[in-house]
Formats: sequence, structure tokens, C-alpha cells
Amino acid sequence: MAEGEPSSANGNLQFKIHEVIFEADTPRGKFFDVALLVSILASVIAVSLESVESIDSVYHTQLVFVEWTFTALFSIEYLLRLYATRRSREYVRSFYGIVDLMAILPSYLSLFIPGAQSLLVIRAFRLLRIFRVFKLSRYLGEASVLSEAMIQSKSRIIVFLSTITVLSFITGAGMYLVEGPQNGFTSIPQSVYWAITTLTSTGYGDTVPVTPFGKLLAIFIMIMGYSLIIVPTGIISNELIKMGDISTQACLSCSKEGHDFNAKFCKHCGTKLDLNRTDAQE
Repeated sequence: MAEGEPSSANGNLQFKIHEVIFEADTPRGKFFDVALLVSILASVIAVSLESVESIDSVYHTQLVFVEWTFTALFSIEYLLRLYATRRSREYVRSFYGIVDLMAILPSYLSLFIPGAQSLLVIRAFRLLRIFRVFKLSRYLGEASVLSEAMIQSKSRIIVFLSTITVLSFITGAGMYLVEGPQNGFTSIPQSVYWAITTLTSTGYGDTVPVTPFGKLLAIFIMIMGYSLIIVPTGIISNELIKMGDISTQACLSCSKEGHDFNAKFCKHCGTKLDLNRTDAQE
């Protein structure tokens, strides 16, 4: 046996644990993930209720017990994920690995820093696993796929945001010139701020144009605001379509996902993927 290789018994146990807690396309794996999602949701609700003074004053002890119970369970789960991954450092540095760790740290920090347990709401990020549990990745993409799509389209997004920024300054300066301080546009920075809030459809309503040219310019800004949704969505969606369907299978070595359905090897570390699970079900 090569140095560092697990024994056959330990390797089999490691594989079984990995299949349960990392895979979403097996009965046991899906059951585990659904139970995990319910637990995460329940823990976030408990933390939220603890911040309500009228509820916390009556049920403080029970809420603290629930909080620490979930923290203990999530801590055990995190250790099992480390054990089940051959390259645990890859998991620790991954997006889900960081979120899983941050989901349990606030409870332990609260022993030294009062109030730190409020940060436990970060556990809500773990609900992102719902995309792979219910196979929504085929339509919406995994978080890693979305991230990759944004990276691929970053040049076009930067150009788009730069254009919007320049237009905001131009229209803001134009509004200051047309309306002037007498109508509430007291400076160019304040006018640019108004243009940005109007562009994003926030529109606080504290300052409004009153002249015909000012209203015409405001209409242009409002119409331009629709591109904030249409253009970036189209850019990223186009990149997602190019990537095609993505498998929910996680690599046994690095635990990363986002592989093509017909992939035989992990695109991140090169480890051969398990393609012959007999208990996998659609």
C-alpha cells in the first residue's frame, strides 16, 4: 500500500460518507441534503427569534439550547466532510467549505464576544445547496457555474458598468445645469446622486425636476434604468447557455462540483469520477 493511501476498510467508509454528504443524486444523499436544508432553515429561524426581545425574554433558554444543538450537529458534519474528502484543503478553501466553517464559528466566538451569535444568520448561505439537491442546476446553474459565467463575461460587464457610470455623471451634471439650486439640485455631486437613485428605480422623492427640460431628462434616465436588468442578465445568461447542462456529482478527491454530464475525470484535480454507482436515481 502506498504511503498516504487509506486502507480498503477506511477507504470504503470514506467513500460511503462522501456519497451521503456530498452527492445529491442518490437516495441517501438526497435525504441527507433535504434534512440538512430543514436543519439550516430551523437554525436561522431560531437565531432570528432570539433577536426579538419579547420572544427571547420568555424562551431564551430554549432558543440557546436549540442554537447550540444545531452548532454541535453542524460541527460534526463539517468534520465528516473533512474526513470524506481526500484533499481536505481543497474543500476548506472552496466556497461551500468557507460557508460551512463560518456557519459554526459565531457560536464559539460568542463565548468570548457577546452577541457574536447573531452572525449565525450566515447559515442561510448554506441554503444555496437547494439548487443541486433538487437538480435545479440543469436550468439555473450551480454557484460555481454562475461565478464562471460572470468571469467569462467580466469584460462586457465592466464596459456596461463604466458606460452607466459615465452616463450618470453626464445626466447628473445636465440636471444641475437645467434645474439649478433653486429646484433642489444644489451641486453636481448631489445631482449625480439623484441620477443614480432614479436610474436604479429607487427614487426617494426628496428632489424632483420641475422644468420641462428637467422632466425630459428624468424620463431618459428612467428608461435607461431598465437596461440595468436587461443587459447584465442577457450577458450572463448567454454564458450559461454556452456551458450546457451540469452534473450534480462531487469529486471524491477535491469535492468540487460543476462537471459535465459526460465527464469521466474531475476538471479541477483530474481524479477519475465515480460513474458506476448502482444506487443513483434520477
